[in-house]
Amino acid sequence: MKLLVTGATGSLGSKVINQLKEKTAGENIVAFVRDDNAELAKQYAKEGTELKVGDYADVASLENAFKGIDIIYFISGGDDNLRAQLHKNVVDAATKVGVKHIVYTSSMWKDESAASPLAELVESHLKTEIALKNSGVNYTILKHNLYAEVIEMMIGDKNQLLRSKMFYLPAANGLASFVPKNDLAEAAANILLNPTNYINKVLTFNGSEQITFAEVAEQLSEILNEPIKYISPEVDEFKAQMSKFGVPQHAIEILTTFSVAIADGEFDQESNDLQTVLRRNTTPLSDFLQETYQ
Repeated sequence: MKLLVTGATGSLGSKVINQLKEKTAGENIVAFVRDDNAELAKQYAKEGTELKVGDYADVASLENAFKGIDIIYFISGGDDNLRAQLHKNVVDAATKVGVKHIVYTSSMWKDESAASPLAELVESHLKTEIALKNSGVNYTILKHNLYAEVIEMMIGDKNQLLRSKMFYLPAANGLASFVPKNDLAEAAANILLNPTNYINKVLTFNGSEQITFAEVAEQLSEILNEPIKYISPEVDEFKAQMSKFGVPQHAIEILTTFSVAIADGEFDQESNDLQTVLRRNTTPLSDFLQETYQ
């Protein structure tokens, strides 16, 4: 059984490749990369992992890469404006060449209406899910909660926190079920190696605990042995302060979108699908923060 992992040189894709190497023979694994000269791609080739080169925007490259593949782990693209079309290219190419099963990394959200702060971001995921369901190919849709790794992106690294002794986000007291990518990768490998158990299923992947940024601040205070304060301003004040400090507008919009979504409860989800696939609870966030900020 040939398993192809897209985005294989990225953070999540590389973790899935590593998990598969621990669980199945190397000849079953195919790494899909955009650039075979990338350092990690070269490392895969050196280790004997089969490489396929292509791009979501290049349909011919997708069809060539997907020939002979049984299952694709399809990591969503990062270009919000073009994502829906790029994803359609992937689904169409896989369908055309006879891929048997697609496992897609979608996003979880509660409010699917236009009023949701995530509406623009998740529209492409909704279109991709519809395309998969209409393709005739077996699918598994994995609705990921927020990666635990986004915490550092949102609040700063260790040096920043030690300088400021605080972080500043309009997330109020909203709860989120953050998940480390290592847990998602392990679950992905379990699914890829036992695909018949997950045919045409939609799974919601959350961390085992729901946590506020106030609680994150408490945990970081213990880890750093310094009082770290969490401040939640109004959205307009947040944007103004971020602009004042020279944060790029695109970054401000991303931070605002996810903070407001957290405040609105979009990521407060208690599904145990991920724990079921892992056969354990997810990594405690305190352990993840300890490793990240120690």
